[in-house]
Amino acid sequence: MKQEQSNQDIPPKRKAANIYWQLFATFFKIGAFTFGGGWAMISIIEREIVDKHHWIERDDFLDLLAISQSLPGILAVNIATSVGDKIKGGKGSVVASLGTILPSFLIILAIAIFLTPDMIKNNRVISSIFMGIRPAVVALIIAPVITSAKAARLTWATMWIPFTVALMISLDLGTVSSPILYIVLGAVIGFLYWWIPQHKKKS
Repeated sequence: MKQEQSNQDIPPKRKAANIYWQLFATFFKIGAFTFGGGWAMISIIEREIVDKHHWIERDDFLDLLAISQSLPGILAVNIATSVGDKIKGGKGSVVASLGTILPSFLIILAIAIFLTPDMIKNNRVISSIFMGIRPAVVALIIAPVITSAKAARLTWATMWIPFTVALMISLDLGTVSSPILYIVLGAVIGFLYWWIPQHKKKS
């Protein structure tokens, strides 16, 4: 009860500032401790945004993830921008994106200043660290795939679709192997799946 009263006593500007700071700090932490690119970030982002802070629902997060994957550019920045915009609009997207980008920028800057490529390549300690990180990255990539499959309500009747698409993309068959083709096809089929029943009801 006291906590609710104290939260009500906080001025609106201070509440907004706290949310922006929390948003920046959350994505800064994600960017600083994630290796393996955007896919490795997804499970950590989901845990922080959906499970810990409860800023958005899981279904909304998965919708934003699908949109972020379809957009050009870096997945990690795209998902940060989408989540930030969902939570606090344009300012939220800028804050979340800066939080994601800044750790990598600072780490690369420090490496460029203090280390040379030969020092990294021939250093057994650094090589061992990265060899240990690789299996963890694989697990971080697999985790959001399983979560997305559950949220998409895939059944044995529809399981063949992602497997077929993954197989076709992995094969070198020219245009047929283009991920863009399957993104467009998925969007068209999804639209028709929604539009046809609506059109029948109106008729």
